[in-house]
Amino acid sequence: MKILLLGGTKDSTNIIQHIKEKYDAYILTTTTTEYGGKLAKKAGSDEVISRPLLKDEITDLIKKQSFEILIDATHPFAEHITKTSVSISNELNLTYIRFERPTTNLENIDTSYVHYVNSFDDAGKLIKKEFKEGNVLHFAGANTMEDIMKYVSADRFYPRILKVESSIVKCEKLGVDPSHIIPMNGAASIEENIELMEKYDASVMITKESGDIGGVIEKIQAANEKDVGVVMIQRPKIDELNKNNIVSNLEELDIKLKKLF
Repeated sequence: MKILLLGGTKDSTNIIQHIKEKYDAYILTTTTTEYGGKLAKKAGSDEVISRPLLKDEITDLIKKQSFEILIDATHPFAEHITKTSVSISNELNLTYIRFERPTTNLENIDTSYVHYVNSFDDAGKLIKKEFKEGNVLHFAGANTMEDIMKYVSADRFYPRILKVESSIVKCEKLGVDPSHIIPMNGAASIEENIELMEKYDASVMITKESGDIGGVIEKIQAANEKDVGVVMIQRPKIDELNKNNIVSNLEELDIKLKKLF
């Protein structure tokens, strides 16, 4: 069985390893970065394309290599690629599976320091209004910095990002001092988050509602310890998605795959 996997997340590497262990499958994984591509290859992907692909390129790829399943395991906030992959699968009558990590259960977590917004632009406006003192920790990726920095000055802004060339270039263009860049290597623990808040004299942290794998609970608990605000961008709702095509763990993925292999 030939699978095209839209990846670049921790979820996607878990999926590669799982499928390779349990099924006779050829997997081509697409990622937007070289770093993501290396992780996919290490996880066992047969082939990797490490750059953003346009809709026509993905369509041609599927047709030329006769892929039978399209698995979308991109980030919950990668709204555009998910909409694109749904559209492609409908046009080509291709089996489509969306792997979407569940939202974080905050039922037993103190969320009194959490401010929910629907966009990064709204996050920037909120910080400008409510957090005029102290520094801003940006734990939401290099691609979202510009929206925040329309409202937050570079001297207060500390992004935690992968130190890859594309992210460094974005920081340079936005005037972020190299000494403000916090290297990212996976989700941080409560203690690590506290250490960062103390080190950079933070009054607020920006994060996405990216699920347990993104360390959301650890960020909130650290913020509670240090009286630091958390501005959380809520996930986009993608109307094009059919809920019957969504799985949220490997067990649910297996149910889908066993019907196909």
